[in-house]
Amino acid sequence: MKKLIIALILGMGLSGFAQDTNNRGNNQNMTPEQRVEKQLASMTKDLSLDAKQQEAVGVLLKEKSVKAQEVRAKREAQRSSGEKMTDEQRNAFRTAMQAEKEDTDTKLKAILTADQFKKYTATRAENEEKMRQRRGGNNNGGGNNAGNDNGGNDNGGNSNRGNNDGGNN
Repeated sequence: MKKLIIALILGMGLSGFAQDTNNRGNNQNMTPEQRVEKQLASMTKDLSLDAKQQEAVGVLLKEKSVKAQEVRAKREAQRSSGEKMTDEQRNAFRTAMQAEKEDTDTKLKAILTADQFKKYTATRAENEEKMRQRRGGNNNGGGNNAGNDNGGNDNGGNSNRGNNDGGNN
């Protein structure tokens, strides 16, 4: 009887661990089409998109995915050749990515209602903050530290513990 109970507990523990690792949303193992479908499904659920909006957002996400694949391929080719980006290239890349983001926002603003767009931007800001925290804070001098006061730190209210570098950002 003891062996059966131990086997059940062990089996449940391992299956729970396997589910946890499979559900982390590892987008790197997905095809671009799967990523687009996942993002569209998420946006449809979160923003209550109607059929017409789903179609328009789907087209926009596919365009964005194609551009991202091209950028990734160029960057990977550069990395595999051992070449590093210069500061000028890095700044140009940052500027291009910001322009792409603004273009996407403009197109989405035309597709979504005002409330949907507001919710979209709030969700995106949350996700960006979570990403910063996972990467260990804002260590790249990226600018805006205004959203770092809720940081998910469970340290009795000292939520800017990781960003206290003398205030000279």
